[in-house]
Amino acid sequence: MKILVIEDERLLADSIKTLLETQGHQVETAYDGETGAEYAELGVYDLLVLDVMMPRMDGFQLARRVRRQHNSVPILMLTAKSDVTDRVEGLNAGADYYLTKPFDTRELLACVNALLRRQGEQVDVLTFGNTSLDLASGTLSCGESRIRLSAKEFEVMRLLMQRGDRNLPKEQILAKVWGFDSNAVENHVEVYVGFLRKKLRSIGSDIRIDAVRRMGYHLEAGETS
Repeated sequence: MKILVIEDERLLADSIKTLLETQGHQVETAYDGETGAEYAELGVYDLLVLDVMMPRMDGFQLARRVRRQHNSVPILMLTAKSDVTDRVEGLNAGADYYLTKPFDTRELLACVNALLRRQGEQVDVLTFGNTSLDLASGTLSCGESRIRLSAKEFEVMRLLMQRGDRNLPKEQILAKVWGFDSNAVENHVEVYVGFLRKKLRSIGSDIRIDAVRRMGYHLEAGETS
């Protein structure tokens, strides 16, 4: 899962990043509210972990801004404020959970896991058309035929199958698979889509990865060629 930590205390932000990475998550950090909001609006994160008291934009404002964009990403707020009124304000702003500092790392991980499960992505297999993607093994299968994907191929295919017949912009694939700060360009996406098209054909899949100019990619299912 891809997580964004927005926290102006750099030592704490980096500590949370390290902790979550040990759990297998991809984690990026922002150290002020305005930058965090810009990152969050990319729409590529599975979870936001954000502080309340930050420069340039506080956590309440950030959460409201995210929700105004109709972004339903789970939000975990971290704050030293423990008053009921502050917790209520955080929840009303759009937070899903409110964790008071100082907190035990076990409690943080429990909250993160609970919110990620709520995303509905904790499933074993994604299916589109006559083809399935095993999330545990990274294997595409169609009937008795199966083929293992590379790490990048798997991430791109997972995003496409989650989106289905809705267009997925290239820039979202780049940010989510290669990372916001990566030097990768759109050609990288095109190359891996080409790899996936070949592998889908090799197993007799009826999935087509269709490209729409300036809109990205989406899946369609029909007769195999």
